[in-house]
Amino acid sequence: MRIDLSGRTALVTGSTQGIGAAIAAGLAAAGARVAVNGRDPGKTGAAADRLRADVPGADIVPIAADLATDQGTSALLDALPDVDVLINNLGIFGTKPALDITDDDWRRYFEVNVLTAVRLTRAYLPGMTSRGWGRVQYIASDSAIATPAEMIHYGTTKTALLGVSRGFAKAASGTGVTVNSVIAGPTHTGGVEDFVYELVDKDLPWEEAQRAFMREHRPTSLLERLIEPEEIANMVVYLSSPLASATTGGALRVDGGYTDAILP
Repeated sequence: MRIDLSGRTALVTGSTQGIGAAIAAGLAAAGARVAVNGRDPGKTGAAADRLRADVPGADIVPIAADLATDQGTSALLDALPDVDVLINNLGIFGTKPALDITDDDWRRYFEVNVLTAVRLTRAYLPGMTSRGWGRVQYIASDSAIATPAEMIHYGTTKTALLGVSRGFAKAASGTGVTVNSVIAGPTHTGGVEDFVYELVDKDLPWEEAQRAFMREHRPTSLLERLIEPEEIANMVVYLSSPLASATTGGALRVDGGYTDAILP
C-alpha cells in the first residue's frame, strides 16, 4: 500500500515531541510539506531540524505559536493561510483528584485541548471544502470513552473532541473533505513515562514499571504494553491519504484493544 501526499501541505499542532512529532515524520515521509508547531521557537526549530535529518529531502516549516491564545493563532494563520491536512494533536494532561480540579483547571484544559482544534478547523475547513479535498483529524484518547478517575478533566476534553469531530464531519458532508478522530491508547512518550512513575514504584526499571502500570492501571489492554508513537502515526497518515476517501465522521481506535467494547 503506497501512500503519496506529494503536493499536499499538512499542519500538525503540538508536534515538537511525542505523538505529534511521529505524525509529522510520517506525513513528511509520505511526501507532504509539513508545518511543525510548538510554543517555544528554539524547541520548534530543533524539532524541524530533527525531522529534516530523519526524512531526507523533507519540506518542513517550523511555526512557533501558542495556539491557546488569539495572538498565537493569528500568527500561525498568517504564516500558513491554507492547509490540505490538519492534525489537531495539541493537548495537555496531568493527574488531579476530581474534587480538587478548579474552574481555572477546567477552563485551561478545554481551551488547550478542545478550543484550539475548533478554531483551526473553523479557519481551515472552508478552504478545503472550496477546493474539494481535505483531511481534518483530532487526536483523542482512550480516556474519551473510559474516563480515568485520576484526571477527569483531561478525559472529558477528549470526549468533547469526539463530538466536535462528528459535528464538523457533518459540516463537510459531500465536499470531498473527511473529518475523523483517532483514539490513541496508552502511548510511550516522555510525558507518559513521568505519568507512569507517578503511579508505580519510582525505583523500578522502565520495562518493569511499564508492565506494572499496564497490569495495575490499564488491565484491559490486549497489547499488554504501551503503544509506540509511530503506531499512532501510521493510522493518521492513512486517514490523511486518498486511500481513506470513504472514511469520515469516525472515531478510529489505535488503543491496543484497551477499550473493552466493539464500538467507541
